Amino acid sequence: MFAPFDETLAARYCRSLMRKLDGERCLDFEDAAGNPIPAGERSGRFSTSYVFSGARGQMFGVLVCRTAAGGTVVLKAFSGQYNGCWNVPGWVPPLLDTAAYDAITARDDAEIKSLSLRIASAQTGGSDAVSMAELKRLRKELSRRSLVSVYRLYRFPCADGTIRTFDDFYGGFRNGTAFPPTGTGDCCAPKLLGYAFAHRLQPLSLAEFFYGAPNRSGTRVPGCFYPPCDEKCGIVLPVMLGIEIVYRDEHCIVLNKPAGLLSVPGRGEDKQDCAVHRLRRLYPDCIAQPSVHRLDMDTSGLLVLALTADAHRCLSRQFMEGTVHKEYEALLRGKPRGAAAQSVCADRDGLCGFRAAESGRIELPFRLDVENRPRQVFDPVYGKTGVTEWRLIGFERCGKETSSDGVLTRVRFTPLTGRTHQLRLHSMHPNGLGAPIRGDRLYGTRLEGERLALHAALLSFTHPVSGERMTFTSAVPF
Repeated sequence: MFAPFDETLAARYCRSLMRKLDGERCLDFEDAAGNPIPAGERSGRFSTSYVFSGARGQMFGVLVCRTAAGGTVVLKAFSGQYNGCWNVPGWVPPLLDTAAYDAITARDDAEIKSLSLRIASAQTGGSDAVSMAELKRLRKELSRRSLVSVYRLYRFPCADGTIRTFDDFYGGFRNGTAFPPTGTGDCCAPKLLGYAFAHRLQPLSLAEFFYGAPNRSGTRVPGCFYPPCDEKCGIVLPVMLGIEIVYRDEHCIVLNKPAGLLSVPGRGEDKQDCAVHRLRRLYPDCIAQPSVHRLDMDTSGLLVLALTADAHRCLSRQFMEGTVHKEYEALLRGKPRGAAAQSVCADRDGLCGFRAAESGRIELPFRLDVENRPRQVFDPVYGKTGVTEWRLIGFERCGKETSSDGVLTRVRFTPLTGRTHQLRLHSMHPNGLGAPIRGDRLYGTRLEGERLALHAALLSFTHPVSGERMTFTSAVPF
């Protein structure tokens, strides 16, 4: 995943830390206050020889923070455990209760080992298949329950001051049907940021490096820097930060906005949580109004924001001049029967049994329905024309309870104008595609458990400083 904070300052501290590890040849060379620990009081268990024996190199990280008083704090962390230990003096602690972890593993590991010995004995003794299967079932169930207990020990302090758990954000974990990858929450970045958020420190710079013997796969080189990993950090960091960062530099940032989050604050106290406020909480030095475009609250996908006034002017100009290219993907409820969908082209999937175009252009004038805000209405007299190009991707079967004709239509939209609710109205209106987007509570229906099936999947613009054309994509979540 993309590094959430600038690495420059933290990288300097990392290089200093590498030299310290080389010279001291141990991790416990100073306490949490930065005071040196005398050589005679250090534990041999934290010697750096551990990471140089075999393929045991490990990730280390540094987070530079600003205190409320304006001072600087430098935090350091190692990934996972170090030589079987969670806690080392002078390093940030893990995100779980280590005493409870030790109690769970001591209790369950002994029982799992006992069951394994019984299985091995039964195999050599020729026990019947039923007894063997029952022993294996018991061992599997105990392992599952033990894993659930361990994962429920994790607490993730977040930028907004809340504390989240895997139950809160990892789908299927609550009922034990899905588990995060092993080690999720134990990497340097979550540990460092968790400590910072818990102690109300403002993160400024984050960097991670690999130290010790090269790993067997050759994917980690000693002394080299690496961003937070996709597999594990990509799960927890967006939750802790409150935003998923696709790209960031000192001028602009691209986010992957989730459905249900406002792009900018609305009216009322209950509409203040938004992408802009979450961004400014992480980057308080950015401009007060970083927004250059918006996504509807119910729409997910790519959103670019400016971090400086110059970048804001440049990006805003690109949106006004129409040089920003955007593509959206949507699922329509049913068959597109609107005027814009009619053509002599046959349905290529052979699924719907009707004739529909595979691509086209929609031009419809519409305006705000002043008596039913924020809904838009078709108005050929006073409306402003919105223009959308569309392309059929395919048809997908569904239950009759989802769509009366048992079909969902997947389409790709390219808006050439930026009217409010443009794609939603162009989908629904009979002069458009004549099929509302699935989960559209304004222009269609939203069934229980549904979301608006509209995602900003591609965004392309010219970088406000370098002049480079940049294109970003986001996987469609439905």
